[in-house]
Amino acid sequence: MEKSILVKADLDWAVRSERLVTAESNIETENIAIVRTDNNAILGVHGKGYHPLQNSEMMEILDRISGKMDLPLHKGGYFGQGQKVYIQLKTKDQRVGTDLVKGYLTCVNSYDGSTSLAFGHSNLTISCQNTFFANYREMANKVRHTQKMHERIDLICMQIEDVLRAEEKIFEQIVKMDSISINEPSAVLLKALKSKGFASVKDLALTRILNLEGEERLADLTSLSTRKKNILSDLEVNIMGEIQDKGSNVWGLFSGITKYTTHQLKGDSNENKLFGVYGRREREVFAELGQLVS
Repeated sequence: MEKSILVKADLDWAVRSERLVTAESNIETENIAIVRTDNNAILGVHGKGYHPLQNSEMMEILDRISGKMDLPLHKGGYFGQGQKVYIQLKTKDQRVGTDLVKGYLTCVNSYDGSTSLAFGHSNLTISCQNTFFANYREMANKVRHTQKMHERIDLICMQIEDVLRAEEKIFEQIVKMDSISINEPSAVLLKALKSKGFASVKDLALTRILNLEGEERLADLTSLSTRKKNILSDLEVNIMGEIQDKGSNVWGLFSGITKYTTHQLKGDSNENKLFGVYGRREREVFAELGQLVS
């Protein structure tokens, strides 16, 4: 199973460490380059004490955890030339109205120093193939490259339990969002929105995802740059489509945002959502909406 997942994910390659040498004087430095052994791509530069976690080691860890916690291995992949890699384990699914939201535990590792081994919840809404990655904002639960295997396994199992508990809460919030109308909000919701300076849930979500600042206002398009006006227009179209499909509720609204970030941002949508600015904003929007409906 380990090998087949690595092959399917195109992760069946290793890296080596090479000491960096100056080009002109041929002076050996204290830094090392992390190089793919199959194509010699340089994936990162680090101090000499850095020890990379090989894809095969990552797979071995996850295979043990998969059996120990009954979380089947799902799929994997990498970003760029392999600077960041990921493997997913399958968790639970959640029915929301007539739709199905499939849950995953995503494990991320890097060779460029952007993160050590880390985990978080992610999900996929079947009807629209929209993805959402949660719990990656701070990358709080990390496992150092230098730890021994048994220490890694124990720590990872502990943090996976935390992620699974967080997943339960996320699904609870999604179900609650599905039940709350954005056209006829309750007095309690309106009061909460007013305390934040917003007249509607939609205004709050759009303001946060667009990161409006200073004099920028949704009600005054002349205050927005051409770029933000174009993004706003695309967001409105996606939100309208998702609301028609899922209903005029908070979940339909948020799904419109994830539809935009999944299908219309340039580049790899998973990389954008894990490491990009819109992924961070999307998580902030979800967190704020979750607080409003709780």
